[in-house]
Amino acid sequence: MQNNPSGRPEFIVPFSVLPFSDHLSTMTPPRSPPFTTTTTTVITLLLLLTISPSPTLQRQSDLDSDCTNRWIHIRHLPPRFNLDILTNCSAAHHPFSDDFCPFISNHGLGTKTHNRSHSWFRTDPSLLELFFHRRMLEYPCLTADPTTADAVYLPYYAALDSLHYLYGPDYNSSAQHGLHLYKYLRYQDSPEIWLNHHGHDHFMVLAGSAWDVSQPLDNDPPLWGTSFLELPEFFNITALTLESRAYPWQEQSIPYLTSFHPPNLALFDSWIKRVRRSRRSTLMLFAGGGGISSTPTVRRSIRLECDNNSRIENTTQRTNRYSRLCEFVDCSNGICEHDPIKFMKPMLHASFCLQPPGDTPTRRSTFDSILAGCIPVFFEELSAKKQYGWHLAEDQYDEFSVMIPKEDVVFKGVSVLEILKGIPRSVTGRMREKLIEMIPRIMYRKHGSSLGLRTKKDAFDIAIEGTLQRIKARLDDVADQ
Repeated sequence: MQNNPSGRPEFIVPFSVLPFSDHLSTMTPPRSPPFTTTTTTVITLLLLLTISPSPTLQRQSDLDSDCTNRWIHIRHLPPRFNLDILTNCSAAHHPFSDDFCPFISNHGLGTKTHNRSHSWFRTDPSLLELFFHRRMLEYPCLTADPTTADAVYLPYYAALDSLHYLYGPDYNSSAQHGLHLYKYLRYQDSPEIWLNHHGHDHFMVLAGSAWDVSQPLDNDPPLWGTSFLELPEFFNITALTLESRAYPWQEQSIPYLTSFHPPNLALFDSWIKRVRRSRRSTLMLFAGGGGISSTPTVRRSIRLECDNNSRIENTTQRTNRYSRLCEFVDCSNGICEHDPIKFMKPMLHASFCLQPPGDTPTRRSTFDSILAGCIPVFFEELSAKKQYGWHLAEDQYDEFSVMIPKEDVVFKGVSVLEILKGIPRSVTGRMREKLIEMIPRIMYRKHGSSLGLRTKKDAFDIAIEGTLQRIKARLDDVADQ
């Protein structure tokens, strides 16, 4: 990376402005053949993510923005820590995990949902590490000098690298996950960068739940997961995860990747107008799977209630308010994950979107529902309120969501439907406006987006701000000790 005479790095970031509407209602299956990852694809990514920017061209950014306390240095890591991992994307390498090869294109956003789309992609949240890496190259306050940096970014694809420990022949060596990175940072590549603050100034992104990489080191035999976040060598780093545990200081949850990544302000504003004027003809909606066993769970209670109250028979009620009380979108076995039209169109027509916990407390669907202006209904605080404090202020949840304790639903017979029916339309209107106001904070705009759209802080911008503040506070604490 080279700096210009003013000390600011310069970048080449090609993009095009596409000023026309991009609505879900026009979605059709893509005409092009399915994307297949090849060696050429990974080589292309390698060139785009590692080539040094030209010192003669300026990045399209606010070159005069103040970078005080915002400088970030990107550690140079060999491809074996990131892009080489993408070559093992098929199920042949990880027989029990999903094949993520079709979703690597567009720097982790996946292919377009249809040929005319410019904002909607078949995005896999597990590729957040790749997408974040690409967006970091557009960050306006990068420095080639780690001694002047306020934070150091590690472009290590930790969650993707964990797959061969979770599913492959290295399963019994899961406590080794990450040690190869530590040895490289500590002994092979400019060890003074790590030793300067012993990792306190380093941060990374982990596209998964912290629970998947926090197996105790002394488990014998190993249980599910790796021990990456349990390694003492990495106790000091800041890890941005899709779901964090409640206690370790170094973890912070950031929003899941959704399928909406607008490249310019016109397309973003077009979607906001669509959300605001959409007719909400369904009272509540659940898009998900599970709840089919006889074991009492909140998902089972929701599905039973929805099955029993799917439609309103009274014509007067239907005319005055809703034509449907509850809609269930079956997303079992991941059939909705890469096809946003399956759930976004129903969400646009629902007032409330139910967000029960599953295998873990959090759900990508929470952020899909915010994008659609569908008021999220939570059943435990760990689902979002105790997770995403940088992006969704904990003291504002009553302004945009509903909380119904799952114990009340499962064991006390509380009706979700009756509670939501009792909320006045004037209140739901205010809550929806609050959701619309929050949409920029939880979306990830497309890399290379227009200057106009970059005036709105997105999930990436807020994650970087929070990381810088956390690292500064941590370094100040260490200095005082």
